[in-house]
Amino acid sequence: MGALRIASKTYGTASVIGDLYQSGCLKALFPRAATAELTGVFLNTSGGMTGGDRLTIAAEAGTDSRLTLTSQAAERVYLAQPGPPARLTTTLNVAKGARIDWLPQETILFNGAALHRRLDVELAPDATFLGVEPLVFGRVSMGETLTSGSFADNITIRRDGVPVFADAVRLSGDIAAQLSGPATARGQFAMASVIYAAADADALLKPLRALLPKTAGASLVRPGVLYARLLAPDSYILRQSLVPIIARLQGAAPPKTWML
Repeated sequence: MGALRIASKTYGTASVIGDLYQSGCLKALFPRAATAELTGVFLNTSGGMTGGDRLTIAAEAGTDSRLTLTSQAAERVYLAQPGPPARLTTTLNVAKGARIDWLPQETILFNGAALHRRLDVELAPDATFLGVEPLVFGRVSMGETLTSGSFADNITIRRDGVPVFADAVRLSGDIAAQLSGPATARGQFAMASVIYAAADADALLKPLRALLPKTAGASLVRPGVLYARLLAPDSYILRQSLVPIIARLQGAAPPKTWML
């Protein structure tokens, strides 16, 4: 079990910690940086998740502040015993003139894993949000495939209380077989969702498409909301595609944890 709450605020021209609460296995580190934004690196000291685990993350970017959140390493979800799944719930609030970049590293599902996760984002009318969620089905480099498991994922974004984006994924049973079909993933067992909600989202659609591999697509869900989904054979190739995309949408190099 673990809970983490982070808030940023402005102090002069910089973004600093406004509030911090951590309990259980979730901890946060704040590396020194030469930039004005606040970067938080969260880690799960238990080494992974399994059935019955509950992790909650809540973050708020105060007025005009900028907060980047990433993970220290990939999150591993292990074989679950019969019973409730592991649950990860994330809530992000972005105030007037503020920005949150949500950039966790890969979540890796082991064979037999059961994970239900939810991401809810609340945006002020002029707030900016960049979200990247990489996911790997099985330890591909070890030849593992997900012949059993359960995965549920929900993402919702609201701007000024109005829903502007929603996405839901449900997979269970022989996940590898389901992802091998021509209408699903054609055997590509690494994927990522990229969401960019901002005033300049429309203008960035064409530059983003120029960075995408052939196994990816991007579109404007509505004015001001850009969405892309990428597929790759493994996490290494997926990351090679994501790094320049993050750099383009973030306007800076990805967090250093992404480059290690």
